[in-house]
Amino acid sequence: MSIDQPRVLVVEDEPAQREVLSYNLEAEGFAVSRAQNGEEALLLVDEDLPDIIVLDWMMPNLSGIEVCRRLKIRPETRGIPIIMLSARSEEVDKVRGLETGADDYVVKPYSVIELMARVRSQLRRVRPSTVGQRLEFEDIVLDAESHKVMRGPDELKLGPTEFRLLSTFMEKPGRVWSREQLLDRVWGRDIYVDTRTVDVHIGRLRKVLTKHGGEDPVRTVRGAGYALG
Repeated sequence: MSIDQPRVLVVEDEPAQREVLSYNLEAEGFAVSRAQNGEEALLLVDEDLPDIIVLDWMMPNLSGIEVCRRLKIRPETRGIPIIMLSARSEEVDKVRGLETGADDYVVKPYSVIELMARVRSQLRRVRPSTVGQRLEFEDIVLDAESHKVMRGPDELKLGPTEFRLLSTFMEKPGRVWSREQLLDRVWGRDIYVDTRTVDVHIGRLRKVLTKHGGEDPVRTVRGAGYALG
């Protein structure tokens, strides 16, 4: 899995539909995790927070609507966009799904092309740098498509790790990221890196950001981690 690949969790109890959906998402460049029921979905979310969840409503034991409800009441998971899939086409069902916390509602049978567009739309909201969007924070501008960073009139030369760190910070200014969360997002779960390595690269990022003057925008939160602003 590429570190920059946005991660999608597909929760679908029908094996054929689960595989078709996963195949199309992977073809679009997403890293896909699969869950065949609600209980497995909650376990996978606890192990590795996805960027987006595509969630079937009608599943045995633990329904998609209950999975959605549980995720949206937890502070650490409530911000994950959930696209609800359902054969229920009545307006009252759509309203129920959205009121439970789903960010979008797609009726089966659905167009794969349309569903991919809806996934990308949600991704632009939570991981804008992965779709090449331009990010701005105060006088810092990060262009993900051209891989350039400007602070005021000056172009900043960042290494790939520092660029990913800054992208992560600029996607959610003010959010405090723990060292473990930064390791997961910037280095990837499959790579073992000591948490002290985060401090080293934060130091490098700060040095480049303040090279041409200006205050250090990266804030150290004692006992918690780092934040931008």
